[in-house]
Amino acid sequence: MVKLKLQLFLALFVVLICNGQTKKISLESIWSGSFVSEGIDALHALKDGKRYTVLNFDRQARATSIDVYDYKTQKKIETLVSSANLPALRYFSSYTFSKDEQYILLATNETSIYRYSSLGHYYVYNIKNKTAIPVSSNPIQAPKLSPDAKHVAYVLDNNIYIKHLKSGKTEQVTTDGKSNAIINGVTDWVYEEEFSVVRAFSWNVDSNQMAYLKFNETLVPQFSIGVYGNSLYPNYKNFKYPKAGEQNAQVSLHIYNLKNKKTEQVPLKVPNAYYIPRIQWTQAPNILSVQVLNRAQNKLQLWAVNSKSLASNLLLEEQDDAYVDITDHLTFLNDNSFIWTSEAHGYNHIYYYNASGKLINQVTKGDWDVTQFYGYHNKTKTVFYQSVEAGTINRAVYSIQLNGEGKQLLSKQEGTNEAQFNADYSLFINTFSNSSTPPKYTLNSALTGAKILDVKDNQELLQKLSAYNLSKKEFSTLDVNGQRLNMWMLKPPHFDAHKTYPLLMHQYSGPGSQEVANHWNTTNDFWFQYLAQQGFIVACVDGRGTGYKGAKFKKVTQNNLGKLEVLDQIEAAKLLGNRSYIDANRIGIWGWSYGGFISSNCLFQANTVFKAAIAVAPVSSWRFYDTIYTERYLGLPQENEQGYDVNSPINHVNGLKGDFLLIHGSADDNVHVQNTMVLAEALIQANKNFEWAIYPDKNHGIYGGNTRLHLYKKMSQFIINKLGAHQ
Repeated sequence: MVKLKLQLFLALFVVLICNGQTKKISLESIWSGSFVSEGIDALHALKDGKRYTVLNFDRQARATSIDVYDYKTQKKIETLVSSANLPALRYFSSYTFSKDEQYILLATNETSIYRYSSLGHYYVYNIKNKTAIPVSSNPIQAPKLSPDAKHVAYVLDNNIYIKHLKSGKTEQVTTDGKSNAIINGVTDWVYEEEFSVVRAFSWNVDSNQMAYLKFNETLVPQFSIGVYGNSLYPNYKNFKYPKAGEQNAQVSLHIYNLKNKKTEQVPLKVPNAYYIPRIQWTQAPNILSVQVLNRAQNKLQLWAVNSKSLASNLLLEEQDDAYVDITDHLTFLNDNSFIWTSEAHGYNHIYYYNASGKLINQVTKGDWDVTQFYGYHNKTKTVFYQSVEAGTINRAVYSIQLNGEGKQLLSKQEGTNEAQFNADYSLFINTFSNSSTPPKYTLNSALTGAKILDVKDNQELLQKLSAYNLSKKEFSTLDVNGQRLNMWMLKPPHFDAHKTYPLLMHQYSGPGSQEVANHWNTTNDFWFQYLAQQGFIVACVDGRGTGYKGAKFKKVTQNNLGKLEVLDQIEAAKLLGNRSYIDANRIGIWGWSYGGFISSNCLFQANTVFKAAIAVAPVSSWRFYDTIYTERYLGLPQENEQGYDVNSPINHVNGLKGDFLLIHGSADDNVHVQNTMVLAEALIQANKNFEWAIYPDKNHGIYGGNTRLHLYKKMSQFIINKLGAHQ
């Protein structure tokens, strides 16, 4: 009798376990944030090397705080500042320490402008006397404390101001700022979007000089976006947007002297210095480094400017038949020698130059790319970096001597590893994840990489997900058009190799991008899991032109965007369609932005391969897109008409036979809705049936409120209806 009861109990237990693992993902659960992993927000390593700070939010008190933790014990030591104790700040969303760590610049009420830029109210918090003073009563842009913590520079209404913290007085540095005409100290739209930079001013190390860029965009063509809202008449957002082949802003370099209150323009006598994407003071108070690019972006120069004489000295120059990427890894050492990253020898590597720009040595070497430079420790002469040495879909952390010797692997697990080092580079917090492991944070020795202790592991999320029958992301390669391409695939939870399934292909395909990577799930990955539970196979192939396989692989699409990428997706679809468990008559493809450009072309140009496609916010003609991005890969339209037009989806609409869903946000400042309107008109005039949706007042990300949920419900229903998972 006891034995029978035990058997019944075990049987019931098995049933409960099985039922617990068959829970299905819903679209509502994805976009309500049910599967978001925990992280460490805004970690800052304090200069003593023993402590760090993070930004925390107390839900009960409805307050934000900057809390101090001990590296080796991971215990909270103290709270430096809490918004609960600051009547003027209900919360703060970001923080920046002064160099001496006696002051903190706090941001609140931040509102987005474009991709990276924002307006906000800022306060300088004095740690010693626990007071906070406002930088300005107005919303401002890009504030920056001077190295001596005596001043804060910022931009208001396209002009630069300096707040002197001791006197409380504010000094206006520029006066000619004007909307859609002159910008001082912050970048224009196209620099922000394509060079990933907003602040365009820099303090020197002595805090007595400031270099800044001035953008004269008077001659740049203006673009208008209708904002509908709920008003009787729509409003219009007008901004300068230089499309391929059109006039860019004229950019000039200036240096302001805080002592004599004088500004001088730097006469950069540099042939073809069309773009100035980076300015950065060196360790010498009178030497400013300046990166310049020609318009074709195939020649990059690094100049040293003497702020006293305004003379310029060329430190290094790089040229490429395609283009040269700017670097954010320029690091000046105490003697003004510097570390630089470059693809000069075919892969992205670390180089070391003396103060005159003479190459001392190449620090890293090999047929793999350095993906992140973490820093240099002067005492031990050690460089810390991340690379794809462990496989192009993985990321690992390494240390190496500045002379290129003594390389050591510091991260021990296969997947994606990211490091945040303490100030003396003796410790680092490693963030590890792979496709089946949510982010795990550990404290590690920077000498050996050995784990010291666990910090955070997201086990609650992992336990929560154990109730769902998730599919494993299977990584492999696919031999396509003479190349071995990286691929991942998700199969339905109860996959049966004797059955056939519809296939949805996901891709982005843009130059230097990567979608096939061994890291934890993005929100889209949970959507793919949802589709797998509906009976779909989902696959992703990174074709030619994508990143982290060296410069040759990345730049092979130069001057002809959309040709090789489309051919690779078509051939990959054919190869996958030949597999016994995939129904070759039910293959779909989708993508967003560049991915929408590719998915449209795939359906239009290979209507016997693809049955359906979704294009979200696609580029339909590169003539409609901005100068910096488009000309980098295609040159000027006046010089490469075929490259601009031959692969435009607009010119292939007659090939549409399958099902097509076209989606765009009406307020997209990046890929304008013009792209979709012109493509829709071409389809209409070709008498082609298609579905489309415009999301009112939504930008390139198409989000806000229920927008994302609505969008993915629409796409999911389209995929299920057109590819018929259960046919």
